[in-house]
Amino acid sequence: MTRLSRTLLAVAIALGLVQVATTPAQAAVPNRWGYAYVNVPAGIPSLAHQAGSWPGGFNVSVTPGVPGETIVRFPQIAGPGGVAHATAVSTGPNICQVAKWMPVGPDQIVVVRCHQFGGAPVTTPFTVTWSESTPPMAGPAGQGFGYVHYNGGTIASYNSAGGANLVSVLGVGWYKVDMNGLGSAAVAGGIQVTAQNDLTQARCKVVNWVPGAVVQQIEIRCFNGVNTPMHSGWSLTYQRERNINGRWVPPKAFGYTFDHTPANPGPYAPAPPGVNYNSQGGVNTVRSSGLGLRLVTFPLVGYAIDHVQVTAYGNNPDHCNLQSVWNTMGGVAMVRNVQCWTNVTRADRASFVSYTSTQ
Repeated sequence: MTRLSRTLLAVAIALGLVQVATTPAQAAVPNRWGYAYVNVPAGIPSLAHQAGSWPGGFNVSVTPGVPGETIVRFPQIAGPGGVAHATAVSTGPNICQVAKWMPVGPDQIVVVRCHQFGGAPVTTPFTVTWSESTPPMAGPAGQGFGYVHYNGGTIASYNSAGGANLVSVLGVGWYKVDMNGLGSAAVAGGIQVTAQNDLTQARCKVVNWVPGAVVQQIEIRCFNGVNTPMHSGWSLTYQRERNINGRWVPPKAFGYTFDHTPANPGPYAPAPPGVNYNSQGGVNTVRSSGLGLRLVTFPLVGYAIDHVQVTAYGNNPDHCNLQSVWNTMGGVAMVRNVQCWTNVTRADRASFVSYTSTQ
């Protein structure tokens, strides 16, 4: 974080605009959320892929910052905490991270920075989402949702079961998150992780997941612009039968999957069913479109005004992004393709994919 950013953050905390907490917030206020596919350097990005909890008549807008930086303004949903995720949309090995987010007046600002593998800034389309949840969050039995924003300490945390989210540092750029109370009897759920760094190029991913009946244990590793492990801030979201922003109704149309067998040419349905959830009872499938390219299909839930996030999985520094914007037709959402990389070479790698619409 730059000196100016630290100063602004300190002032915001002093004024009560930003809250720093190690446990879930206790005030019961409406959830705030927003997402967008940013396909322009300035102005209003695609209306087909932006939505949020703001009132009608408002739109997401973006302005350019320093090279590779885009300042995203989500209207009328300013909040003090929450988490943010971003995924690059590019035919090349581009990576997007979140530099910071903050309330500015009634709006929520999320600053996204993108770079090529190797660290050079790049302007590329990307998807971005920000959300903030507060208790109570009722829902049918079996559902679970939680998030952590960590940067040298827990900055924001939410757990729909009311348990504690605990972060341990296992090594340089290596973290373990225990999400107590969000456990499940069978392996179930989806995970998204995004680097948060205002100092340098960074990327973070899931390297291990140990689900349990009591706790979800998730390990994260972060790297610099090449493959060197480094300490970095990050956002983690865990979803189980909820969409990426934590809402359970609406939307009625969402899904997620864990492509844990990327060498499988498919089409295959990742198992067990709990990691391949479809809110309308469809069966999500994954198939190869070429080396390092995975076509993911979400049947019955594909509607306009939708959103996709992708996170790489595996105990290595490899990374994933979206090759192009997804499409919907006849209620089917097709993500073509999730694209994974070893340095600048496509490679078959595991990934988590999350899809949601406003339906």
